[in-house]
Amino acid sequence: MAQKDSRFVKVLEDSGFISSSEIWVDTQTGVQYLFHFNGNAAGLTVLVDAEGKPLLYRKTPDAPEL
Repeated sequence: MAQKDSRFVKVLEDSGFISSSEIWVDTQTGVQYLFHFNGNAAGLTVLVDAEGKPLLYRKTPDAPEL
């Protein structure tokens, strides 16, 4: 996990041999982002709900601390 004073915190990681998918949360807004890389290629995008609004991080009992 990132330091407490970091703006972005990684809350989920699913990695393979040469690729990885991660969910990052902006600690100031709660907005979630998907970061994926495969070899030398990578992409970052905001996660959205069915209405196209940014998906916000919600604290649940098993969720990582921000």
